[in-house]
Amino acid sequence: MLKYYAVYKPFQMLCQFSTEGEKKTLADLDFQFQKDIYPVGRLDFDSEGLLILTNDKKLNHALLNPLQKHEREYWVQVEGLPDKAFIHKIENGVGINVDGKMYKTLHCKCKLLDENEVQKIPPRNPPIRFRKNVADTWISLILYEGKNRQVRKMTAACDFPTLRLIRVRIEKLEFPELIPNEIVEFEQKDFLQLLHL
Repeated sequence: MLKYYAVYKPFQMLCQFSTEGEKKTLADLDFQFQKDIYPVGRLDFDSEGLLILTNDKKLNHALLNPLQKHEREYWVQVEGLPDKAFIHKIENGVGINVDGKMYKTLHCKCKLLDENEVQKIPPRNPPIRFRKNVADTWISLILYEGKNRQVRKMTAACDFPTLRLIRVRIEKLEFPELIPNEIVEFEQKDFLQLLHL
């Protein structure tokens, strides 16, 4: 039977069930998944947010095929105070290193998060180190591709290093509230509809 889950992966958890040293994995979530469930795509160990788990092998290809250009939204805490020039530069594509070669990112959408959105963000454990003399800002980045560590490379290329990174949405699939370790199971029809598949 095909199963579909949305999981809020917390900070410092690997996107795998197999153990790797002392690091937390998906097996540490408070849920008993079937043996054939696996993550579609991934989030880095130090990134958080929406992760899809399923045993539907067709979904993996449909969602990760670069030709499909599925919308992915990230909320990103950057060091510094981005201005209009930063937004223009990052939206129109920046050069990043992908597998040892320079790659220009596709057009994306970027905006500053408003106060209501920032208030939804859960505290991180452990918290980001606070520096009194260095401002930080939350932005929304909507991408249509998913290169390795792409968001971090993009903000760094614009001289605004990423401090914290949360994937909040894939197409219309999102959590009403951002709660680390949350697991939501979906019916196939609803799940595929939210992903525009």
